[in-house]
Amino acid sequence: MLGLPSIPASCLRPRDLRRGAVLTLVFLAAVGTAASTGFLDREEGLAGALVADAPEPPRATGTADREAVARAVAEAVAEGKSGKNAAQEVVSRSGDRWGIVYDQGEYAAFTEGLDGRWTGVGLWAQRARDGRIQIDKVQPDSPAARAGLRAGDRLLSVDGHAVTGLAVADVIALLRGEAGTPVVLNLSRDGADLTETVRREQLRAEPVTVRQLPGGITIIKVASFTRGSGDRVKAAVRAAPPGGGVMLDLRGNPGGLVTEAVTAASAFLDGGLVATYDVRGDQRALYATPGGDTTRPLVALVDGGTMSAAELVTGALQDRGRAVAVGSRTFGKGSVQMPTELPDGSVAELTVGTYRTPGGRSLDGSGITPDLAGGERVEERAATVLGGLGVGP
Repeated sequence: MLGLPSIPASCLRPRDLRRGAVLTLVFLAAVGTAASTGFLDREEGLAGALVADAPEPPRATGTADREAVARAVAEAVAEGKSGKNAAQEVVSRSGDRWGIVYDQGEYAAFTEGLDGRWTGVGLWAQRARDGRIQIDKVQPDSPAARAGLRAGDRLLSVDGHAVTGLAVADVIALLRGEAGTPVVLNLSRDGADLTETVRREQLRAEPVTVRQLPGGITIIKVASFTRGSGDRVKAAVRAAPPGGGVMLDLRGNPGGLVTEAVTAASAFLDGGLVATYDVRGDQRALYATPGGDTTRPLVALVDGGTMSAAELVTGALQDRGRAVAVGSRTFGKGSVQMPTELPDGSVAELTVGTYRTPGGRSLDGSGITPDLAGGERVEERAATVLGGLGVGP
């Protein structure tokens, strides 16, 4: 295992900028061992900046040959070159849009995000198509927030290393480090250059939040499917007012652990199929656990930022007739990746198949069309739907 942490068994992964801001559906075993459990999504995972790339329209997914990737790594290492770079070159040439290669340090940092925690400065970054790295969001009460960093600031360099044009994984590697260590960020804001020195901290995000609306409506917002989020959804449903309706808010949810997504879907289902998927032609299925609340009126809120595991949940609830989907078309990410440990200890995630909803729909490249368009007043429209189902005054 070369010191690698266990590879998640059922994950929706974050991608680097060339692959869009989505997480990949991954079903696998710990590298070289037996299957374990899932992963996270749009995260600050790998390096301390939650990275999201400017979304591109999904396109046909290719695949890379595992043996060809392994051979390229072995040859590169024998010649004293970077095995990771050699692997990524093969993956890029293959047309596998969702394929990605992690070195050991990057993968260790990635797995840290499975618990919704990471070491970083508390900023979300986005790479524009011209290669610029821009801050998309700043976590409240984080080192970045206390330093006055803002959404829209352009990140120019990290500790003197220029970041414009770099892959997201490389930017993340620069931002990563031990808690308490300083990192110097050079930025541009409204044409003026700024320099800020911040100290990395152990940070944490709450994946599930709950709020109440008048009329007995509970909004359960799932930001991402990190570890424990499925049980939090179940607990929120149990705590909702008797006879009240639920809005399951999956807007902007980039995905996460498949196991957590299935647990969340189980909160509203009494067993039955959640999704099917294939791994190199081998057909498999995911099932909800029995005992979910099947009578409470339910609306799923979705938008173009609803991706991967979040689409899996939406598709299951929609196809099973359990929820009305309100909002706008989801992103459309439904391919399956599987990690492989390479000769130098790096890990390659390569596309091996696709998943489908209970009704047999493939969402890859098409996404989910909501039952009702929501626009800017999506919560009001969802409340109207719930009212029609008997919720409210």
